[in-house]
Amino acid sequence: MKVLISGTAAAAGWPASGCGCASCTRVAPGRRPTSVLLGDSVRLPPTGPLPPGYRASPGPDGLTVTTPGGRRVLYAPTSPPYEEREPAGPGEALDLVLLDVLDRPERLGDLRRRGLVGERTHVLAVDLDHRVPTEAELARRADLWGVRAVPDGTVLDIGEPPPPPASPPRRTLLLGGSRSGKSVEAELRLAAEPEVRYVATGPSGDGDPEWLRRVRAHRDRRPAHWETTETTDLAGLLRSTGTPLLIDGLGTWVASVFDECDAWSGGDDLDAVTARCDELVAAWRQTRARVVAVSDEVGLGVVPATASGRMFRDVLGRLNQRLAAESEDVTLVVAGRLLPLPS
Repeated sequence: MKVLISGTAAAAGWPASGCGCASCTRVAPGRRPTSVLLGDSVRLPPTGPLPPGYRASPGPDGLTVTTPGGRRVLYAPTSPPYEEREPAGPGEALDLVLLDVLDRPERLGDLRRRGLVGERTHVLAVDLDHRVPTEAELARRADLWGVRAVPDGTVLDIGEPPPPPASPPRRTLLLGGSRSGKSVEAELRLAAEPEVRYVATGPSGDGDPEWLRRVRAHRDRRPAHWETTETTDLAGLLRSTGTPLLIDGLGTWVASVFDECDAWSGGDDLDAVTARCDELVAAWRQTRARVVAVSDEVGLGVVPATASGRMFRDVLGRLNQRLAAESEDVTLVVAGRLLPLPS
């Protein structure tokens, strides 16, 4: 079945008329509002009753249109009523998904987890707008998520399999300072995966209201279907799991290891910290899981005033170097901008 993609932008277009944001001033000539023609008779978004033989089924994921030939197309905007309904269960793979991935890319991961998106499902990004800064950034995210961001006017045959997605790097290390955006970027990297284990290496926040607020903010931002593990046994997880891992982060892991080894005063206890780092690097090198780890770049500030602070900086800095040497992708995040670090 042929599908014509006449437009892929949000209702205001991209760029939006009269908008002076950096995204809208960069994009030219721009994209028209989302408009998709199924065959030669059904347009999405729908503007009236469907022709005979077509069925429309609104549900918690969006509007599913079934063609006379049995093809199933999901149109999934972000606006109510779809977002307000209870999540649905598993189902058969769809032929085409038209999804606003810029709003909540984890919706795609949930569709994959439930079997609605499979290897033969075409997934197209629609309702695009200035929530993404450039076309280049849109293309990068589309590659991360296994989505196609096609030009307006594209014609595709949903009876044919889609092109294979790009293979993601197996080991990714994201470095950055405080509030640099490194954790948000890590979550973007894995947002469309059907399964993710989020590994929290820091304290839970009990007894510290400010830290508890930080922990809750991270929890609220994560997709509901992600699993969360609170542990410092990173080597054990890397050796034993095949589920994609998001480790956030290595700075709190090093601090926790210092606590466990009672090593803040240095001396022989620091050897135990070194051994734990050696174990982590060996497991990172051998892991078969896809893993994205967040770490603090601690070498750009002032020299710590205390001996324990300098020990922490040195241990974490050396660990970052060793993990970077064993990673396919190393990126520095500064003010939300990405600086890939070539080997």
